[in-house]
Amino acid sequence: MSKVMLVVESPAKAKTISKFLGRKYAVKASMGHVRDLPKSQFGVDVENDFAIKYINIRGKGDLIKELRTAGQKSDKILLATDPDREGEAIAQHLQEILKIPDGEKCRIEFNEITKKAVSEAVKNPREINKDLFEAQQTRRVLDRIVGYKLSPLLWRKIKRGLSAGRVQSVVVRIICDRENEINSFNPEEYWSLTAELAKDKAVVSAKLSKIEGKKAELKNEEQVKGILKDIAKKSFIVEKVNTRRQKRNPTPPFTTSSLQQEAYRKLNFSAKKTMLVAQQLYEGIELSKEEGSVGLVTYIRTDSTRISDEAKDEALAYISEKYGKEYSSKGQSKPVSKGRIQNAHECIRPTVINREPDSIKQYLKNDQYKLYKLIFERFIASQMSPAQFDITTADLSVDKYVFRATGKTMVFPGFTVIYIEGRDEKESEEDNMLPPLAEKEELKVKKLEPKQHFTQPPPRYTEATLIKTLEEKGIGRPSTYAPILDTIVSRGYVQKKQKQYYPTELGELVVDLLKEYFQEIIDIRFTANMEDKLDDIEEGKHEWKKVLKDFCSSFYQALEKAENEIGRIDITDEESDVDCEKCGRRMVIKSGRYGKFLACPGFPECRNAKPILEEIGVDCPECEDGKVVVRYSKKGRRFFGCSNYPRCTFVSWDEPAGSKCPECGAMLFVKRSQKTGDKLVCSNKECGYRQEITS
Repeated sequence: MSKVMLVVESPAKAKTISKFLGRKYAVKASMGHVRDLPKSQFGVDVENDFAIKYINIRGKGDLIKELRTAGQKSDKILLATDPDREGEAIAQHLQEILKIPDGEKCRIEFNEITKKAVSEAVKNPREINKDLFEAQQTRRVLDRIVGYKLSPLLWRKIKRGLSAGRVQSVVVRIICDRENEINSFNPEEYWSLTAELAKDKAVVSAKLSKIEGKKAELKNEEQVKGILKDIAKKSFIVEKVNTRRQKRNPTPPFTTSSLQQEAYRKLNFSAKKTMLVAQQLYEGIELSKEEGSVGLVTYIRTDSTRISDEAKDEALAYISEKYGKEYSSKGQSKPVSKGRIQNAHECIRPTVINREPDSIKQYLKNDQYKLYKLIFERFIASQMSPAQFDITTADLSVDKYVFRATGKTMVFPGFTVIYIEGRDEKESEEDNMLPPLAEKEELKVKKLEPKQHFTQPPPRYTEATLIKTLEEKGIGRPSTYAPILDTIVSRGYVQKKQKQYYPTELGELVVDLLKEYFQEIIDIRFTANMEDKLDDIEEGKHEWKKVLKDFCSSFYQALEKAENEIGRIDITDEESDVDCEKCGRRMVIKSGRYGKFLACPGFPECRNAKPILEEIGVDCPECEDGKVVVRYSKKGRRFFGCSNYPRCTFVSWDEPAGSKCPECGAMLFVKRSQKTGDKLVCSNKECGYRQEITS
């Protein structure tokens, strides 16, 4: 029997695919890339028409030898690496290592690891796509040029260990720009006025909307007092009541970017964790003995929301059977296209529509179950009917003022029976129901509530909002977001506090330097345009060496200018008032991955270091002389502990409020929530006391 060797990247993928193919196939894993640019050398001869030196990756000699031996014993070799640029590059290098002749149809690809998809793929091999490979190669060379030429400049001018990246530096710039917006923001005072009106046993809440037919803009307290005086002891007359039917369409199925954002919002998963767990679901999970290892979701690196006709038909049948025909979208849902997408790919969806999350929960780890459930429900919801609401608005007049009350009533839940998309911010519209109101009806005032507000600066980026911004601006690719966000934190350019990104002094210094001398590298539009050029190379519209030549002509000039003009930049550490207990020197404040800390300036002779304790003004509930301080976990998550640690081991994820429960005397904690608002909660679970924090 003739043998076919099929090469994939990972052992998990190999295990899943092996059970679909007969004994004729030997499935091997390359363990990712087998060749790359050398670590110890530049590896790109810019002066010699961008000649590139690839070497076999250290430590993979035995694996390469094993693949070559197996290949020599096979009648045919098929390369089944991932269906994207990076997968094409791995396939190209495997073709060279295994001495597969140029032009041979050795490349297969599939978007889901199912028996049908794999069986179809092996029947339809194609040649290596040179355009795809060259697009990936250009990205790799661009990143190598920037990293290997710009990073040493930062070492010489600022300090060793710094790095600059073509995309990474732009991400830090975006965070710095937001911080500058926040610091330069001037808050403006404004007021709102709400009337609570009696309607039988119900209460109608209405906000001041218009003054003499114009939009109400309340600037100060004096203005509000004047209005209160005008409408004191007067009744409100219902002028107009309007009800309209509103449809809310389901969100499209997941792409890589939207999956990372939603997993952060709903599951508190980092982009890195999301991609790790999603890869496990894609490559295969061991289910029952009968089924074995099964790929549960389609390919996880995609920017397309396209759905195959077969998957769409299966979803509509599932919805009709489980929820009723009225919940089926009947093909109304269309793919959402943002710019150029990989149309060969599908969205991220379950490979088998009827494989409900709870039916396989016993075989999944907790994180796998949560993410699979999210993907499953999002996909099913995307093929369901819109939700329908009746939005009722009532305008009530008193004197020259108009107050507006708004109510929202669900008429048909549609897709919301299974899924509602997470939000980065609170929704402004409340789901209040209005009692029946008739025009010319008179309502009595129960309460008039004026409120002072101040305009707020733009919020700092969270992981979800930063990923959303990068995608909107065309910076990088969703599959690279996780390692980029990891890098900028580990290098000390930004810090994560309470899930928000703050630039460090070092990050701002590097960005300012790059803005002055390397405007193209740090320019958001230039970086996005470079992504478009890589897309052009992939589509055969651009010659890859020309893209590199155009980039290098200006980059090397800027590099030479910066080398000559930038002097040594010394970062002076801020001195604290704390003496080192080991050597007596005055300790200095340094910045690290998890924020600022105290360190002895006598390093390396004295290696004493300790955290800066940020007190919150609350005494420790478990020891007499301790204070509650803010601390950070290894993953940067904020928690609270005692200043006397390790003598006192009090810790809490929730912030102690410093007061006691009025019902049982136990300590109160602050429970923070964007959705429901902040609350004081009793630490005694049997008590159950809760109180909203209104200010």
